[in-house]
Amino acid sequence: MTPGEGDPRSTPVEYEPVSVKDLLVEMKDTSELLIDLAYSAVLHGSDAIAQEVLRLEEQMDVLELRARMSIMMAARNPDDTETLAPVLGVVGGAEKISDAAGDVAKIVLEDMGLPDAMRAALPEAFEPLERATVAADSAHAGRTLGAIDLESETGVRVIGIRRGDDWFLNPGPDTELAADDVALVRGPDHAIGGVYQSLSGESYEHLAAPEPAIDDLDRAVDSIVHMKNLSELAVDVAYGAVLFDDAALAEEARNLEVEVDALQSRFEAWTLGAAADAEDPVSLRGLIRLGIATETISDAALEISEGVLRDIDVHPVVELAVRESDEVLTRIEVEAGSELAGERLQEGVPTVGPSTTVIAIRRPEVGWLLVGHAEETLEPGDVLIAKGTRTAAESFRELAAAP
Repeated sequence: MTPGEGDPRSTPVEYEPVSVKDLLVEMKDTSELLIDLAYSAVLHGSDAIAQEVLRLEEQMDVLELRARMSIMMAARNPDDTETLAPVLGVVGGAEKISDAAGDVAKIVLEDMGLPDAMRAALPEAFEPLERATVAADSAHAGRTLGAIDLESETGVRVIGIRRGDDWFLNPGPDTELAADDVALVRGPDHAIGGVYQSLSGESYEHLAAPEPAIDDLDRAVDSIVHMKNLSELAVDVAYGAVLFDDAALAEEARNLEVEVDALQSRFEAWTLGAAADAEDPVSLRGLIRLGIATETISDAALEISEGVLRDIDVHPVVELAVRESDEVLTRIEVEAGSELAGERLQEGVPTVGPSTTVIAIRRPEVGWLLVGHAEETLEPGDVLIAKGTRTAAESFRELAAAP
């Protein structure tokens, strides 16, 4: 379709002197929020949340154009062109993630639908995310997030705010909520309803209780949830590989993409098996769309990290991002006889060594384990994806090495 009047793509986008580094960080944050919002729209069957996905997709389109403009401005010679080419891969990967999230949102907006049994099973796998418009008479309007302190009081956190056409991603304690802001909140099911009501002044409707599902559909639900989680991890790992020029992380992004491809094949088989028992097989159309979009996200992560996999030197604009980053993502292998072998993680944090959070484990013969809030005991041969400061990461690596 040719962009016309009323189409957001017809809005002019002018070059602004913004650093490529800042754009990359914002694109990473936007990618992660897009994935979260899209799946939440499906979970709730919410047109309102799905529309927020499309609005954020428009924001990503603008970021992509500005990133391309900034990359062209930064290229002054053939060497610059070579080192900036992988950054264009990041932009292309972000675009794929944005489009895939839009496809997931359209499952709701185009009434493709999902089997009731699947939608009922999804809440157990996802922490609820809600969209609340801040009422003028809300007790929270005009106050900062730090003063409200929702997370300490309720466990619910504000992960994004839309104010008109402007987005505030990863808002901090000094961010102020204003009347008519659209706040995106995430937290435990027992608390999110109260926070929603305190922000919007509207009553909150909880999702219906789960209904029985047929066996093949149960397995399809487990598969799509695992695919979604692994795809999100792949995006995080891929951006880490680029920002820190880390070939080991890029290789893990490739491993994750291979795992998601395998899950996609099993998912398709289970979905076809479920179709045989479904009263209306057409109702599985949304489920198929969900699987394809999820696999596309992991493909995009591989595209983001391709420059690192090909051993192309990183451009100075990316090196600047590394120097300014307090937190790093790192890959560490646990060796036999090391202090980490046999160590028990509590919510991803070991009891020994510096404060480092393990977000995922790749275990030989088992595959990927997403740590989250589950307790896990580290074993020799485990490959860990961990977050922490640079100093902590180095100390953590020493703990994982055999004496």
